[in-house]
Amino acid sequence: MKAAEAYRFRLDWFISFVSVVEHGGFSAAAHALYRSQSRISTHVAELERALGVRLFDRGRTPVVLTAEGRELLPHAHGMLQHLQAATDGAARAAHRVRGTVRLGADPSAAAHLFPFLVEQSRLRHPGVELVLQEGTALELEAALLSGEVDLAVRPVLPVPASDALTCQPLWREPLVAVVPGAEAPAGPLRLADLAARPLITAGDNSGRGNDHVETSLAFEQAGLAPDVVFRTNQPQTLISLVRGGIGVGVVNALAVRVANTDGVRVVPIADAPRDREVALWWRSDRTSTRAGDALRSLLAEAPSPELPAQH
Repeated sequence: MKAAEAYRFRLDWFISFVSVVEHGGFSAAAHALYRSQSRISTHVAELERALGVRLFDRGRTPVVLTAEGRELLPHAHGMLQHLQAATDGAARAAHRVRGTVRLGADPSAAAHLFPFLVEQSRLRHPGVELVLQEGTALELEAALLSGEVDLAVRPVLPVPASDALTCQPLWREPLVAVVPGAEAPAGPLRLADLAARPLITAGDNSGRGNDHVETSLAFEQAGLAPDVVFRTNQPQTLISLVRGGIGVGVVNALAVRVANTDGVRVVPIADAPRDREVALWWRSDRTSTRAGDALRSLLAEAPSPELPAQH
């Protein structure tokens, strides 16, 4: 039917017709719709004239549908159901969260969180676009302050220099050692065992902020000065260096969970004095968006990482 032809019909005719059928008569339909019985009768009569058919056998009590009425009924039901679906959809669209959220994360946190965030955002907030930017803790701090990212998942240490950043803790994870696969220690290693060997750790090779990350603080508090031969913020690079015999690694447990650990062993550290705490960070001096609030809620629901088995 063309749009212009639809003007021959009024929606209330079909509402009255369906109501008479559902309630078993004109009087009951009038009561249900808060209309007079004469108004209901007029609606049905006008619909019959527009269609050129009789819809009810009025000679019987209660009235019954004619063959033409039985043919029309499912179409009338469908039309009203489509109207309900259309209004519900428009209402949902009016309240749907829309926008772009730029999320910064260090590599291991991104590997753990981003699949969950993409899946849940598509299901619950299809109007929100997620953009991921990976970086080190210091890079993510700078990106937050410059407005390059809206939210960031990064360790609590090193502590940001700006008071404009605030955080919400997400999870804690221990430091672990990564040794070549040919080595099979009988139990956990100690920091002194690791400090006696060439060490590969997480951090920035430029030297910025390394004194304030968990690995450096752990050795410092134990009164040890390890020989750090290389620092990297890429878990797979650290593991590849260990696999190649360059040294032993000390890194957060999630980093080895999201990497390929073939050819290495992950070993607990018996006397590591602190866990690595990871938090969600944002600028407290800026008004958040609905899209940003939606992503923060999803991050609060995200499962904590399952730490790898340690041999």
